[in-house]
Amino acid sequence: MEIKHISQFQDQSDCKLFGLMPDNEEIHSFELRNKNGMKVQLINYGATVTSLKVPASNGKLVDVVLGFDNLESYLSSYNLPSAPYFGTTIGRYAGRISKGTFTLNDETFQLVGNNNGNTLHGGNIGFGRRVWNVTDITGGENPSITFGLLSEDSDENFPGELHVYLTYTLTEQNELKLDYKAITTKDTVINLTHHSYFNLDGHDTAVLDQQMYIDSSKMLETDVEGIPTGKFTDLSNHNFDFRTPKNCPSSIDNSFVIDSKDKIAAQLLSAKNNLKMEVYTDQPSVHIYVGGNCFDILSGKENTKYHATSGICFETQNFPDAPNKAHFPNSVLKKNEEYRQTTVYKFDRIN
Repeated sequence: MEIKHISQFQDQSDCKLFGLMPDNEEIHSFELRNKNGMKVQLINYGATVTSLKVPASNGKLVDVVLGFDNLESYLSSYNLPSAPYFGTTIGRYAGRISKGTFTLNDETFQLVGNNNGNTLHGGNIGFGRRVWNVTDITGGENPSITFGLLSEDSDENFPGELHVYLTYTLTEQNELKLDYKAITTKDTVINLTHHSYFNLDGHDTAVLDQQMYIDSSKMLETDVEGIPTGKFTDLSNHNFDFRTPKNCPSSIDNSFVIDSKDKIAAQLLSAKNNLKMEVYTDQPSVHIYVGGNCFDILSGKENTKYHATSGICFETQNFPDAPNKAHFPNSVLKKNEEYRQTTVYKFDRIN
């Protein structure tokens, strides 16, 4: 893995010290800007999006993601009864793995049961709690930043040394594009996703007046612990049929099977700000989550008190528990093969 030291990027005005890890390792904040005035701020702790400002019709910039103003709050958020994972990169395996166990090449791997005995979002120290290296930054049109992470063999008991790269590009079409790639030294399982909580009315409001569209005719059936049963729920005449846009629900934690990879997978619409976000992905599902909060313990950005309906996640990914379900899409990354994934969040005016 080629590693450039962050000091190489510090002469650019968009690189600032964000905070210090407990071992005094420096975490930096980076800003990408396009010609339309759109800005995204990212930190190399968790390769996390901390702010995403989009121009609305009235000319003002709206920060459309939840987050914190300082590193201490990101670190402390993992001590909450249920970590919110604001804006972070989820790995090695997004979603839940039943009983924290799976079998690969006739070998059984026991992971950490950090969620009712199941493994959630990669275990205790997932990719969102790791310090990533900055391997590249580009300026000019379509600016980008690439983060790299080395996940050791047996990291959280997953097999194989995994090299992961994530490139964020801010395009001139007001898209935040995420390109992931990974290689492993042994056959392993992988499922990466992005965990921003979006709110097109601004991060200090609620999402309940915004409408959602999802290109999905079925979702994964789950048990009481959120583990897929292996069956699918037909969404015809179902409350969660969002093929016709309707208001965001106050609570949802479900994986929707995307019907067509060549179209918009999901959409969020704000009449208030005349803004829409379109989600494009090459992944088989989008996990929709509303209900994450900060338990009124940690203040969000600008001293905001976040609540259960402050934001909505569009986690583009493979199915949860796919390593244990033979009929689910393949989640195995073989040695010397490359994992690739692309997801785009595109912002535009409705009218």
